[in-house]
Amino acid sequence: MTNHKQSGVLALQWTGHSLKVLDQRQLPEKIVYDEYTDALGVTEAIATMRVRGAPAIGIAAAYGVVLSVYQHYFQSVDNWRQHVLADIQLLAQSRPTAVNLFWALNHMKVVLEGQGGDPRPAILACAEKIHADDIAANYKMGELGADILANAKGILTHCNTGALATGGYGTALGVIRSVYARNPVKIYAGETRPWLQGVRLTVWELAQDEIPVTLIADSAAAWLMKSGAIDWVIVGADRIALNGDVANKIGTYSLAVLAKQHGVKVMVVAPTSTIDGSTKSGDEIEIEQRQQSELLPACYKDNTNVSAWNPVFDVTPAELISAIVTERGVVLNPSEGGVGAFLGI
Repeated sequence: MTNHKQSGVLALQWTGHSLKVLDQRQLPEKIVYDEYTDALGVTEAIATMRVRGAPAIGIAAAYGVVLSVYQHYFQSVDNWRQHVLADIQLLAQSRPTAVNLFWALNHMKVVLEGQGGDPRPAILACAEKIHADDIAANYKMGELGADILANAKGILTHCNTGALATGGYGTALGVIRSVYARNPVKIYAGETRPWLQGVRLTVWELAQDEIPVTLIADSAAAWLMKSGAIDWVIVGADRIALNGDVANKIGTYSLAVLAKQHGVKVMVVAPTSTIDGSTKSGDEIEIEQRQQSELLPACYKDNTNVSAWNPVFDVTPAELISAIVTERGVVLNPSEGGVGAFLGI
């Protein structure tokens, strides 16, 4: 059993009356927390990627509902509920791919529906439970994943799946933390273009916890695999279909294809809240497209001959995945039976 050490990195801080969000766009140069007191502000924080990572988005949205209740219950005791439901709809539109967002909002709506009197204590308790449960789930996944990786010699991870993307420990990066505590394995992180979450967030986060990491250009992954330096690729997920197909940060599919070619295994680490019971396969997953300006230099802004295609996620077929790790257990070779059993489907 790993002796878990809570990361010193926190993406979200609930103050009792506001939500402080670490602006991840400014890392690692600056550590800046923005403070929000209403659902509109939290929606903007999610949409503008101040907060990112599927579990963290869900937690932030839950606290956004709390702030909405606090605001509207004070302003209008008689019709606060319709204002809160409007804010929930607003929060739901902030990012379309991360299923944890909708999972968390649905939990908050169920609690709201059961409130006849002052809803504030119950709604806060629900958000705090979502937050605490996520951290506990991360620790559990860390253990389960580390058991599988006991003999790993090298690991490559993609994007950021640590304390910055979750309630405080990490999904894939939580597994890396746990396995490193048992056996100082060699860790590689891809830069993760175009937002460079690997460069700015994963490398910085591991450095904060004094865990050695080697950064590579995304385009160096195949050559790294061919060198024999790694035997596992470990990633998170924003949505998992019932058949085991996984939507994750753009570039994950590329790594899975390369891993297949080089005999490297792929592990996906995500809480069961990431499994979408209404999505049978990855073909049904909506892939978010972000602005062309995130890719194009400013000099091309008015050039009608130059455009950019900027999907934020891609879908990795289940047959390219060796293991899906959740807090409820592990599915090996998910293409054989999918993940519906976790949801009782």
